[in-house]
Amino acid sequence: LDSMFFSLLLGTVFIWIFGGVARKATKGRPGKLQAAIELVIGFIDTAVKDAFHGENKLIAPLSLTIFVWVFLMNLMDLVPVDWIPQIAHLLGIEYMKVVPTTDPNATFGMALGVFLLTLYYSIKVKGPLGFAAELTMQPFQATNPVLKIILMPINFFLEFVSLIAKPLSLSLRLFGNLFAGEMIFILIALLFSGGLAFAVVGGVLQLGWAIFHILIVLLQAFIFMTLTIVYLEMAHSHH
Repeated sequence: LDSMFFSLLLGTVFIWIFGGVARKATKGRPGKLQAAIELVIGFIDTAVKDAFHGENKLIAPLSLTIFVWVFLMNLMDLVPVDWIPQIAHLLGIEYMKVVPTTDPNATFGMALGVFLLTLYYSIKVKGPLGFAAELTMQPFQATNPVLKIILMPINFFLEFVSLIAKPLSLSLRLFGNLFAGEMIFILIALLFSGGLAFAVVGGVLQLGWAIFHILIVLLQAFIFMTLTIVYLEMAHSHH
């Protein structure tokens, strides 16, 4: 419930900010927020053009949504670990998970969505037989019909493992990095209960880890988006 609440809240914030700027966009002297959003959109547009060479109007908006949405969810990790849970506790909520991407249910859900799109476009672009051939006719190939039939189950096993590994790696990479980052924040926060000397050390460590974690927050959103583009490019490419 926490993951659903915060992910939907941040998704709404994303739509509200970007939609509001799009409606009020000007060509003359754009404001700072419009300039920042244009910078993000230009960055996503370049990334899509570099990695995706097919014709699909869904890829760019999907990539923009994934990048900004995952970034906002990751960014919640920089909110001090006890602020929101303490406020929730005062309201009678005993447990609250603030960062959706530290919940494997959220990351697997997003990865599963990308995986279903990959399957859909693989079948749509290559046809059912073409997609089946891609799963059974490589990496081992043969000209002999009997040997080709013998190699089919071996090829299918190898390709199926590779296929299933895509959503698993996509989700676990994001979850693992953010969960580890959150745990480090929590461990550093425990130093504040050890007296003034430990509190000073904890403050320095918190600041240093927060600055470094900004890179992780951005990098993981970029990786999730880039792999999505790559997987959909593979789905649109004929072998």
